[in-house]
Amino acid sequence: MSPFHLTSILPEDAMAAALRADVLHGLTSDPKTLPPKWFYDAHGSELFEQITELPEYYPTRAEREILITRADEIAASMPARTLIELGSGSSEKTRYLIDALTDLHTYIPVDVSDSALTQAGQALVAERPGLNVHALIADFTARLTLPDTPGPRLLAFLGGTIGNLLPAERATFLGRVRALLSPGDALLLGTDLVKDERVLVRAYDDAAGVTAAFNKNVLAVVNRELGADFDLDAFEHVALWDPGNEWIEMRLRSRTAQTVKVPALDLAVYFAAGEELRTEVSAKFRKEGVSAELAAAGLELTRWWTDGEGRFALSLSVAR
Repeated sequence: MSPFHLTSILPEDAMAAALRADVLHGLTSDPKTLPPKWFYDAHGSELFEQITELPEYYPTRAEREILITRADEIAASMPARTLIELGSGSSEKTRYLIDALTDLHTYIPVDVSDSALTQAGQALVAERPGLNVHALIADFTARLTLPDTPGPRLLAFLGGTIGNLLPAERATFLGRVRALLSPGDALLLGTDLVKDERVLVRAYDDAAGVTAAFNKNVLAVVNRELGADFDLDAFEHVALWDPGNEWIEMRLRSRTAQTVKVPALDLAVYFAAGEELRTEVSAKFRKEGVSAELAAAGLELTRWWTDGEGRFALSLSVAR
C-alpha cells in the first residue's frame, strides 16, 4: 500500500475558538450573520450530501459532468505531479482527476475533518498503488504551509465554494492561493454561473425542505457547542436572489420577537419578529468576472469548461 500521512496544522482548540469569535461577532452585528462553515458538523454534512442528490440542486451534478468528460483535457493542460485539494471532504469527485493525471506523485487533501481525510485517504492509497497521500487537517481560508512535493502542482478548489466568500475575502483567498504556487503551477477552480433566478432559488429552497433543515443546523451547532437556547422552530428558512451582487443569500427569519441566550459568551441576543440572520452568501459568476479576479491575484485564466447546459464552470489558471 502506498504511504498515507495525516498532519494537523490547526492549533489545539482552534475551531472552538473560531466558533466563539464568529458567533460573538456575527450575533452582535447589524444585520446579524453566521458564517456558512458552521453548517458542517456530522449531521450538517449528511444533510448536504442529501442536498447534492436533490433534483433542484444542479451544481454537484454539473461539476461532476465536467470532470467526467474533461478530466483528460484538464490533465493534458496541466500534467501535475502534485494535486492539492482545498476542502476535499470525501474526495469523491477528485478521483476523476487523479485517474487522469498519469504522472501524479502526491495528492494533498486539505480539510478540517480528520475523519473525512482519513477515510478518503486510506481508500485512495488502497485503490491506487504508487500514489502518496499527505492529508492536512487545516482551515483552507487561513495561511497554509504545504509539504515539499514535486512540481508542477495543480491546486483544485471545487464545488463552487469560492462563492461563499465575499469579494474582499475572495481577493485575500486567491492571493494566498497564488502564494502557494510557483510560476507554471495552476489553479482548477469551480464556479457556479449566473442563470435564471427561479432555477437558483429552487436550488437553495427545495420542495422537500432539506436545505431548510441544513440552514437551521447552524443554530443546533451553536446550541450544542456554546450552550445557546435557539428554538429551531422559531426560525424559518429564507433563500433569495440579490441581482445587484449576483448572489443567493440564505437567511433565517425570526417568526416572533424573542431573546436567545448564549451562556458560553455571556450573551443575550434580541431578535425582532421578522428579523433575519444571514447564514450564507453564494455568489454566481460570469467568465469575465472570474478572469478579472484571477488576474488580480497573479493567475492567468487559460482554459474554461462548462457542463452541457452552461450552468457551472471549471477554469484552469496558471501562476505567472
